[in-house]
Amino acid sequence: MKILITGVAGFIGSNLADHLLKKGYEIVGIDDLSYGLIEQVPQKVEFHETDITDRKIFPLFNDVDIVFHLAAKNCISDCQLDPVETARINVGGTVNIFEAGKQAAVKKIIYAESSAVYEGSSFFPTPEEDENPESFYAVSKMAGKLFADAYIRFSELNLIALRYFNVYGPRQDYRRSVPPLMCALIMRLLKDEQPVIYGNGKKRRDFVYVDDVNRFHELLITNPNIKNNTFNIGFGKNYSVLEVFKVISKLLNSQIEPVHKPDLPGEAFQNLADISRAKDFGWEPQVNLEKGLELSIAYIRKYILN
Repeated sequence: MKILITGVAGFIGSNLADHLLKKGYEIVGIDDLSYGLIEQVPQKVEFHETDITDRKIFPLFNDVDIVFHLAAKNCISDCQLDPVETARINVGGTVNIFEAGKQAAVKKIIYAESSAVYEGSSFFPTPEEDENPESFYAVSKMAGKLFADAYIRFSELNLIALRYFNVYGPRQDYRRSVPPLMCALIMRLLKDEQPVIYGNGKKRRDFVYVDDVNRFHELLITNPNIKNNTFNIGFGKNYSVLEVFKVISKLLNSQIEPVHKPDLPGEAFQNLADISRAKDFGWEPQVNLEKGLELSIAYIRKYILN
């Protein structure tokens, strides 16, 4: 089976490519390297450095069985600063992928939405029906969903939307203007530097380890009964930023205190996934927070700060 992954040089994409190659799948990868790193792309991937908004990518979809569309502009603060570019990539790029898949008669497109579509929700844990986007990033993801709904109505495409909550693990993009929480805290403490916490640290997030996410990805490939559906992908439990900081400090035996900076705009106070729909198909996360942080620390020590 041939699988195409957009955003293959990024965090989730490169981890997914590794996982599927070990299972014997043939992988075609697309990435323009604006966020991803070429060294993260596994050697066995047929890699194409190109833009997902360009129609020249259409021939790459020929003979592809399944597409994972993961490429996006996904830093909320960056998206707030440039909504035009956010729409070009997250909306225009996603529609381009849908159209390429339709013309190539791809069996299934699994694409990344985001838990950000629940930013305005006050119902926790949040089910897939409780959509309430607020930030430009969330709105761009919601626009992708509306186009997906239209493609489902007017074509034979099978479109599966994944609303990732806070995925963490090896290869998170620590170079972003506001790096993901886990790698930002770990790297600062490993360098004996004060980590930055935005706001009072009481914001709560549902963190899920990338290996658990990849087990669900594989389930979507192998289960032919999953069609035109939307899934929350989280752990089903949330932690405050300060709670995460304390766990990391304990694992590193660190006494360093964080620096607090003004809160970031456009972020929800908390998220928490209702994962019952994914559980109905036999998936459940297995890596708890402490174990996931141990694995993340080991990776950063070995591959980033060695």
